Amino acid sequence: MQNFLIEIIINFIKKIKRYSVNKLTIILAHYIILKSRSYYDRFKLIEDSEIKIFSQNGEDGIIDFIVQKLNLKKPSFIEIGVGDYSEANTRLLYEMYYGNGLIIDVNKNLKKKVAQNVNLWKGNLNIIEAKVSSKNINSLLNTEVSFPIDFFSIDIDSIDYWVINELKNKISKVFILEYNPIFGSKLEISVPNDQNFLRKKYYYSSVFFGASLMAYVKLMDQKGYYLLGVNRLRNNAFFINKNYKKNVFFPKISKVNLKEATNFNYTTSRNVQGVLDYLNRKNSLNKIINLDIIDLSKGNKKKTKLKTILRSKQ
Repeated sequence: MQNFLIEIIINFIKKIKRYSVNKLTIILAHYIILKSRSYYDRFKLIEDSEIKIFSQNGEDGIIDFIVQKLNLKKPSFIEIGVGDYSEANTRLLYEMYYGNGLIIDVNKNLKKKVAQNVNLWKGNLNIIEAKVSSKNINSLLNTEVSFPIDFFSIDIDSIDYWVINELKNKISKVFILEYNPIFGSKLEISVPNDQNFLRKKYYYSSVFFGASLMAYVKLMDQKGYYLLGVNRLRNNAFFINKNYKKNVFFPKISKVNLKEATNFNYTTSRNVQGVLDYLNRKNSLNKIINLDIIDLSKGNKKKTKLKTILRSKQ
């Protein structure tokens, strides 16, 4: 009985602590964001607006910059690949506006985990525990989405290209996606459309996933979007629906240099034991050159070896 009471007290303290930290974070977020907005008209690159609050890197600031420039009053969103929602692209949108949102992740007991991080009663946040693929994405959205979409964000570390390829044109005002900078600025390639693709299980090095930035630029152009910019870490790209013309809504933002947008320094490469080995881009590429890749150039969608494509571009 005594142990049971102690457990209840400990859980209560943890809950109060988590609530207090979250409350303080929101207060600070509002202050920091409001101060940052006074500089928005000076920015030449969207990465200049970066602020990290709940996002993995500085996406919170970039998203607020876009919200203000598009004059969105209560932004709605879809985010695929959110973990437990403690760190996600749309978390701050929910905390600031409490609008309509849908989040999807394969994480087990997702709703319970998310409920520990946010106040679900304050907004309309639909939480779906599911593995997203190119085969089920549209049925999921048709079933779960009943609102116009302002922000669409996807980061599933796998066949993201093929999932996006299935979406209808201009599905949202803003589209955020993760690209793989290790593929460089010139290649138009993606990993194969394997419905069972798991980044860390497909190949141990963990750097073989997703698609190149060039591949996404071409695909998103077909979908009705233009590339506005990327984050400073060089792994997330922000696309804007062509209905919102760049010269009207973002006249001071410079054109994206794809070479610079894939100039990254971080490492995610791992050895066979799953431990970071801190290899640079060249050595990380050498690990995966014998893997099959899809060549998307000229509309081919042809499977070939990565080393074959690399040789052809030398």
